[in-house]
Amino acid sequence: MGSFKKFAVVGAAIGLVAPVASALAADMPESYFAAPAPTPYEVGSNWYLRGDLGYKWYMAPDASFNQPGYGSMKDESLSSTGVVGGGFGYQFNNSFRTDLTVDYEWPGKFKGKLRCPDPCTGKPGKEYSTEYADITAWSGLVNFYWDFDLSGEGLAPIIPYIGAGLGASSLTTSKVHYLNPNGTTGKWGGATEVNFAWALMAGVSVPMGKNWLMDLNYRYVNLGDARSGKTQKQFGNKRINYDNIAASEVRLGFRYLLN
Repeated sequence: MGSFKKFAVVGAAIGLVAPVASALAADMPESYFAAPAPTPYEVGSNWYLRGDLGYKWYMAPDASFNQPGYGSMKDESLSSTGVVGGGFGYQFNNSFRTDLTVDYEWPGKFKGKLRCPDPCTGKPGKEYSTEYADITAWSGLVNFYWDFDLSGEGLAPIIPYIGAGLGASSLTTSKVHYLNPNGTTGKWGGATEVNFAWALMAGVSVPMGKNWLMDLNYRYVNLGDARSGKTQKQFGNKRINYDNIAASEVRLGFRYLLN
């Protein structure tokens, strides 16, 4: 009889506790350790500032002195030099951005050979003077970029991109001089030419915290044509031409995002 009472008390307790436990279980989450949802990697947005430093090597320009007996030069070269620039831009979304940049390029040293008309020194065969000039460049470009947003996967946070730029350049010649085959020398004045300029580029951006990105890229840039100052009246004051000045560049830069 005593055992029956004990079972009856336990059964009653279970009957009272079971509904409460069932209600509590219904209110509990399915798991205490649910995995957090992945969050895309963000590198900032809207306005940014940028600065760049690079090394450039020029292709050989097409140089000439368009005067009877002279004509096109040969063995032209323009030495490698450095470039520094800065600008500001706007990030429209994770894929598209644009910026305005201004670059200064330290003087490249031009060297070429110009036909010395007969009679030059009186020696048989063609003879050439050696022509020299320094060419300095300023350029301003509006650039457009397409970023390949990897959304935190694969190579992220590395962001590859391609781009193109359009604008203007200012090319200034100085130290224009020559050395004739007979050892005589001379010099001309310099001049400044403003040209249409354009560029193509490809590179990678690497986020370095919330507001900074490092930028490593290759750029091909065409800066147009340069001219010397006027020569002499006997040559009709014609100028020496340095046409199709173009270069390849490797550039390292940083972008600061104005959040």
